[in-house]
Amino acid sequence: MTPDIAIDLIGESLNLTLLLVLVLILPGLLIGLVVALFQAATQINEQTLAFLPRLLVTLLVLGVAGRWMVSLLMDFCVSIFERAAHLVS
Repeated sequence: MTPDIAIDLIGESLNLTLLLVLVLILPGLLIGLVVALFQAATQINEQTLAFLPRLLVTLLVLGVAGRWMVSLLMDFCVSIFERAAHLVS
């Protein structure tokens, strides 16, 4: 394995990881911002009000995008094994 191939594999894996994390984290961050603005406007300082909507949105995103995320991971895993087979021969 040459350093160029290793760098490509690491780059692809980091890009895939970043994409999957953003899909999960970004909706929670947006809901957290909306809840924080609501709490600031109404001066309600309840901790569960900030936590529960983010948890529900994260679970919803997992339910909606979970199949797509798993297919991306499976495709990446298959491509890694195919490249490994070509590198050995």
